Amino acid sequence: MTSVAIVYHSGFGHTAAIAESVATGARSVAGTDVHLISVEEYEAKAAVLDAADAIVFGSPTYMGSVSAKFKEFMDATSKTWYGRGWADKIAAGFTVSASQSGDKLATLMQLSVFAAQHGMVWVGNSILPGNNNSKGSVEDLNRLGSFLGAMAQANADEGADVTPPASDRKTAELFGARVAESAARWLRGK
Repeated sequence: MTSVAIVYHSGFGHTAAIAESVATGARSVAGTDVHLISVEEYEAKAAVLDAADAIVFGSPTYMGSVSAKFKEFMDATSKTWYGRGWADKIAAGFTVSASQSGDKLATLMQLSVFAAQHGMVWVGNSILPGNNNSKGSVEDLNRLGSFLGAMAQANADEGADVTPPASDRKTAELFGARVAESAARWLRGK
């Protein structure tokens, strides 16, 4: 059994919606056990993260960075970092902002550096970018063109029941499956 933990912060519900999509994708891989953990639950569920084979980090992008609550979680992992508790686990990340760009790449870079500091092995998004030619549309998978992780865009004036759009949710689902498959391959190779 492969264990995938998804730890996230969601200020307005949009990042939680994408976390659910990542979880759906990970669950689609046979033999995968998935745990959704909000950063507010970290202290109570730290053992779940410690036991996971893969950890997916999810944060909204606020002001070109992870949210303050997600950063608080990152800082709270210093004892795990010092003890190399997550070394050689698979890691991945996703983010959501209201703008098409919203400087989401900066957030994914921050998450990947965080994973590298923990000695983790980063898995990116393998879906070719969509919506980048005259035949493209906002319905394309990976419409925001991210390779470092999954990106989603959510209109600021709409709730998580409406946005992020289906294409971003499906991209996140496929990303979750990729992480679970990568973790399973990584475990077989050990």
